[in-house]
Amino acid sequence: MRKYNVMAMPAVSLLVLIVLAGCVERKLTINTKPQGALVALNDEEIGESPVTVNFNWYGDYCVSISKEGYETLNTHRDLKGPWYDHFPFDFFAQIVNPNRIVDLYEWTFELSLRKQISRDELIQDANELKNQLQ
Repeated sequence: MRKYNVMAMPAVSLLVLIVLAGCVERKLTINTKPQGALVALNDEEIGESPVTVNFNWYGDYCVSISKEGYETLNTHRDLKGPWYDHFPFDFFAQIVNPNRIVDLYEWTFELSLRKQISRDELIQDANELKNQLQ
């Protein structure tokens, strides 16, 4: 009977550690100037700016922002993790630490007005391209 109790202690300790463990909550907020632009991260629409989204992974994100009357912005941003998200610190921050950690990040993008091209400018540009091809 005593041998069973000694063998169960590591499993019970691990279970208690998991139940009492803290967690890391990661949030990214995207702002645009002007507000109200449609935002997509990695080809997935997440809403109109300002928009906050939870994320699981740090790294390179493809950002696409569009709004009527403005140029569509397609770019990449690197979201770097904090020092405690790297081995071996991540074990202590995410498993052993009983407190909740909240990582907040914020990106701001400024959109450019879409240039309106007149009919005459369009024809002139087409003629220039035609001459370049000949």
